[in-house]
Amino acid sequence: MAIATQPQLTLDEFLKLSETEPASDFINGKVIQKPMPQGEHSLLQVTLCETINGIAKRQKIAIAFSELRCTFGGASIVPDVSVFRWDRIPKNPSGRISNRFEIHPDWAIEILSPDQKLKKVLSKLLLCSRNGTELGWLINPEDESVLGVFPGQRVELYEGADKLPILQGIELELTVEQIFGWLSLT
Repeated sequence: MAIATQPQLTLDEFLKLSETEPASDFINGKVIQKPMPQGEHSLLQVTLCETINGIAKRQKIAIAFSELRCTFGGASIVPDVSVFRWDRIPKNPSGRISNRFEIHPDWAIEILSPDQKLKKVLSKLLLCSRNGTELGWLINPEDESVLGVFPGQRVELYEGADKLPILQGIELELTVEQIFGWLSLT
């Protein structure tokens, strides 16, 4: 008895599909829908974009984007936060920002949701690292830690008062405690 298998999608076929809500990633021929963000996730995501852009965008160093589709290396992913250096932001001939980003982010940030598997999210950041991303963060609200992902797929753990690595050129200092302190509304 032959077992019927579904053919894998190509990247081009995936990109022709309608966007899902929440967004889906395309990695290794598989479509993986992201979970719907919840309170902690949303607040961390928005505050990270505001904090990074408060320094980097104003100085035309970089821009942090929330939920931006990035297509590169045979994959198409939507990191929670993607940071692009100013001179790498895709533009159309008139100088306006492009809608399609067919390059890797310089800094990719993922926030682990309660129903996400750490392995899947970390593998997405490792994909970024293999394709030129300079820095990745995997923020884990459950244990209040951050995994830093560096070139060569080196991974380091940050907790408590540890100072977090920041994309070179952005004059920002953050600790793990500060990031999780954003979740307290008192």
